[in-house]
Amino acid sequence: MSNSTQDIHEKVKKLLYSLTGITLADNKDIMISNRIDKLKRNCNFSGDIVDLLKSIEQGNHLTEFINSFTTNKTHFFREDFHFLDLKDRVLPMFANSGNKIQMYCSASSTGEEPYSMAISVFEAKEELNKNISASIIATDIDTNVLEYAANGIYRYSKSSKEFPSWIKPQKYFKRRVQKNLAGEEVLIKANDELKRMITFQVMNLNDNVYPFSNNQFDVIFCRNVLIYFSLEDQNKILKKLFKHLKVGGTLYLGHSENPQDLVNYVKRVGQNIFVKEKDII
Repeated sequence: MSNSTQDIHEKVKKLLYSLTGITLADNKDIMISNRIDKLKRNCNFSGDIVDLLKSIEQGNHLTEFINSFTTNKTHFFREDFHFLDLKDRVLPMFANSGNKIQMYCSASSTGEEPYSMAISVFEAKEELNKNISASIIATDIDTNVLEYAANGIYRYSKSSKEFPSWIKPQKYFKRRVQKNLAGEEVLIKANDELKRMITFQVMNLNDNVYPFSNNQFDVIFCRNVLIYFSLEDQNKILKKLFKHLKVGGTLYLGHSENPQDLVNYVKRVGQNIFVKEKDII
């Protein structure tokens, strides 16, 4: 690799970190090259990549740059034991209590995770035959995926194992067959009752302050996103999120993530499931 290419990659990493807090590993060079080329095409930028990066540093194409480098790997009911815990342990506490359960989904990507949370609420209501009032705020830094999530339209394959056995997708999605050059594909669209439960909004987990009240949420999903940050920044994000979780509220983390400095303030109740026992003083 030439020094100039290496310089460009280093500049991309620093720029991305300054804007989002996301840390790109040294083995991501091919990915960086591919995405910066795609960004240049998407922006219809006529200059070279160095000029494009200078333009971004000056405040241009920021949204396109951030959208280019975010990772959006997700699917419905990923690590479904978390949704079972939500349905079977957490939600019954709010059935007919008159108290609304307020939930937050960070790094919600294309929306499968918050829709899975919403479906879990409807399943709990049906199983318990009781009303549960619930709302979900779902955020992401990538404006493209938020738009996709708000539309709530997904490709669907019968062979996919996305939906666990306790979910019947037809209860929550309208099915449509669409013909294209490759043949036919099945699309599913989230029902309005699911959509009404979720508010999608742009937010950067690396921001110093989050637009929420202290102790606002009963449930926080922060799964498989901390891995894109340094250990120090992971800790900062967790502490910021923790302020907005009620005592007795539940924090769900991804399979390779841990509560770090929060360990003395939470009780582990399942696989990467933590209940807040006290505030950080």
